[in-house]
Amino acid sequence: MKKRRYLLVDSSVLPDYFEKVIEAKALLASGKETNVSVAARAVGISRSTFYKYKDFVFPQEGEQSRRKAFLSFMLLHKSGILGEVLSTLSAYGTNILTLSQSMPIHDTAHVTLSLELPPNAPDAQDLITILDGVNGVSGARLIAIE
Repeated sequence: MKKRRYLLVDSSVLPDYFEKVIEAKALLASGKETNVSVAARAVGISRSTFYKYKDFVFPQEGEQSRRKAFLSFMLLHKSGILGEVLSTLSAYGTNILTLSQSMPIHDTAHVTLSLELPPNAPDAQDLITILDGVNGVSGARLIAIE
């Protein structure tokens, strides 16, 4: 048996019938429709398209769920800079999971953060640019994202 391989793909590059299959599955799961033919017709696909892809197309797990990101940056050893970083992240609805700051050496401390990013937060790379713009922050980079 061949092992399945999953990809996370932006839906804008896929044919629209994949999203319509997900919509039809949601109609059936919610009970708004109880018949596959009616659910497929309601979203604008054929019954055969629904059956062809129903076991292979899924919405992103918990589409409202939060993404996790791991960031690293350097801070000047001045009062209030870390607070400003945390306030900036808070303004975008992020949730700090872990924070680690090294002992300052030559007036600079290394900081690593793991965050939960809400669906409406900026892209992780945009968040890096925003953090780099905070006075006293340098070398912000994305270590990993999930």
